Amino acid sequence: MQVIIGLGNPENRYNGTRHNIGFEVIDQFAETNNIEIKKTKHKALIGEGFVGGKKIMLVKPQTYMNLSGESVLDIVDYYDVPLENILVIYDDIDLEVGKMRIRSKGSAGTHNGMRSIVQLLQETEIPRLRMGIGRPEKQDLVSYVLGKFTPEERMELKDTLKKAGQAIEVFISKGVTEAMNQFNQK
Repeated sequence: MQVIIGLGNPENRYNGTRHNIGFEVIDQFAETNNIEIKKTKHKALIGEGFVGGKKIMLVKPQTYMNLSGESVLDIVDYYDVPLENILVIYDDIDLEVGKMRIRSKGSAGTHNGMRSIVQLLQETEIPRLRMGIGRPEKQDLVSYVLGKFTPEERMELKDTLKKAGQAIEVFISKGVTEAMNQFNQK
């Protein structure tokens, strides 16, 4: 089984915010592949299905961003999922809006959700898909990441969300290295 995890914050007030782009990617991928995300299990909303003949689980942790690792650790322990079968999707201020980057490992950087996952799993070799949200020019960081995308940014994101779905499909069928080769923009 492969587990695709989008990071975000629960509660409707966070819908459409930059910090919830991981949830958006999961929702769009679920819709494209006719997977319902409605079970509550492992401190997350979960949907299960098949993509390309492979069993997958789509996960939206409900622990709030800073405690995302609790949900991920619970899933990894319960299903004994190898870390190379996990893809974590989250926002990244170091990438421009409309850009995405896939990595097979690395530090959590400044992202508290990824930091929680790395800390609780005690591992940095966790595949991830980082979605660019840009860096604020004048606004403080918390207000920026919890703010909504502008209409112009939404236009830029349209193609990127589609590409993210394609990258997830390649990750599922061929692994993280092939996904990196096909989708990392130079």
